[in-house]
Amino acid sequence: MAVICNTCGLPEDLCACGELAKDSTKIIIRLETRRFKKKGTMIEGLDPKLNNLETVAKELKNKYACGGTAKEGYIFLQGDHRDTIKDTLIHLGFPESSIELH
Repeated sequence: MAVICNTCGLPEDLCACGELAKDSTKIIIRLETRRFKKKGTMIEGLDPKLNNLETVAKELKNKYACGGTAKEGYIFLQGDHRDTIKDTLIHLGFPESSIELH
């Protein structure tokens, strides 16, 4: 017997709850200055229940060859990556309309 999704009631192979929730999230990308005037890129608005923040952060850190962390619903990357991070997030499967650059 097929496993039924608790949210939408459809079988798990037909369930689109994850994709719908991914479309409804609002991702905010901004520059943040930390200690000793070090700049970093903050990506907020990712739901840790829907997205594995550690894997997304690992892919971003590998792409940009920088350090970073994933904590409590945000990802912080060392350095200013605002010019290309939107294209990378779109490539990872996030919709372009939900990404806001500050």
